[in-house]
Amino acid sequence: MATFQFDLVGPERILYSGAVDAVQLPGSEGEMTVLPGHAPVLTTLKTGMLVITESPQHGKRVLVRGGFAEINATSLTVIAERATPIEELTPAIIDADIAAAEMLYDATDDYDRKIEIEGQIAQLREAKVALSF
Repeated sequence: MATFQFDLVGPERILYSGAVDAVQLPGSEGEMTVLPGHAPVLTTLKTGMLVITESPQHGKRVLVRGGFAEINATSLTVIAERATPIEELTPAIIDADIAAAEMLYDATDDYDRKIEIEGQIAQLREAKVALSF
């Protein structure tokens, strides 16, 4: 199967760099799967699980909280505002993120911002359930 170069950059470190079969992204306009030969796209990311498929039956998952993705036919680069590999997640980390988002929700009167934050909280809760915490 054809592969493409994928680089995932977090604020503190490079979390992934290598050839992959596919990457599923939590795009701000909806989930999207990037495959080799993808049309060029620049998109923002929302809070959610990024799924890296290195080969059939082998992959990694990373919880991202915002960022950007630059896609072209031969590569994908994600610059995440925050990113945590699933192996490093704990219930305390997710609970702290939920509490911080709830405080932001309470602190704003902007309706659109409240809707955005509600989405982040829902994604974090879904991630917590999916990880069987």
